[in-house]
Amino acid sequence: MESTKHLKVSITLALSIIIIGTLGYMIIEGWSFVDAFYMAVITVSTVGYKEVHEVDTAGRIFTVFFVLSGVGFTLYVAGAIVQFMVEGRIRIIMGRRRLDKKIEQLKDHYIICGYGRIGRVLCRNLIKRKPMEIVVIENDPESIPVMEQDDMLYVSGNATDETNLLKAGIKRAKCLVAALSTDVDNVFLVLTARQLSPDLNIIARASLNESKSKLKAAGASSVESPYEIGARNMAQRILRPTVTDFLDLAFAHKRKDIQMEEIPVNASSELANVMLKDSGIRQRFNLIIIAIKKPDGSMVFNPSFESIIMPDDTVIAVGEDDNLQQLEKILNP
Repeated sequence: MESTKHLKVSITLALSIIIIGTLGYMIIEGWSFVDAFYMAVITVSTVGYKEVHEVDTAGRIFTVFFVLSGVGFTLYVAGAIVQFMVEGRIRIIMGRRRLDKKIEQLKDHYIICGYGRIGRVLCRNLIKRKPMEIVVIENDPESIPVMEQDDMLYVSGNATDETNLLKAGIKRAKCLVAALSTDVDNVFLVLTARQLSPDLNIIARASLNESKSKLKAAGASSVESPYEIGARNMAQRILRPTVTDFLDLAFAHKRKDIQMEEIPVNASSELANVMLKDSGIRQRFNLIIIAIKKPDGSMVFNPSFESIIMPDDTVIAVGEDDNLQQLEKILNP
């Protein structure tokens, strides 16, 4: 910021000197604007061309003072330009190094490949809902100012390149989302990511239904179609508007008293291997347990009071956000 201000002041002074020189030759020597302007420029820039016209004594005295002041300002402007260019480049390099250092320290983070319409909305919702560490890989240079404005950690380059995936910390990441613009790119990205990290959770975007099987075969853990999800949600709003409104409230974070959360059960939890009726969840936290997901993927909906909370289960609860956070501290300490 300081170098930018310095540069603006310098350019303003340089233009002022040229204007003063031009007016001086026009008034003292009676020259035309073009001749006076040309003389002012070649004098202040010290290029050494011959005088446009012969100057009298007054003109020579003016030229001496003009040269002494003009040359000094020219050197000042040149120095400001060099400073601006050097400091700007240094800022870019240092900023990139800070980003790389932050990314190198991440673990169990999320990698979002693509920062277009889908990728940007996805990142905003993830951060808004539950703040987490995210690294974006984006190939479009025009997206860099947008990512910096959104305060995102990012790697600029092709997401299908192994170098960029490794730079984003794919071997330490918890999940990768393939949200590139074409299904072909997403298939290649999933193949590359699965090869680099065999156990990574990979969620892929599919534009076409026929691409889903290819993405699954490439190694995607799950495949989602934004268009299909959007159409399904519109249908639900027509068929079950009240249910949809409730889910919007539960997922949109608009109200603190209606939130839905999934909480994994750690083996060290005090509620592990405890029946729901003995857990005191309803009495202590005023929460409703609507389902329990088992490690094998099966789902127990509306579990009975005799259901046992087992280690590695995932409890799905509804209630106030603060109470959900307290339960999470107990179930997953």
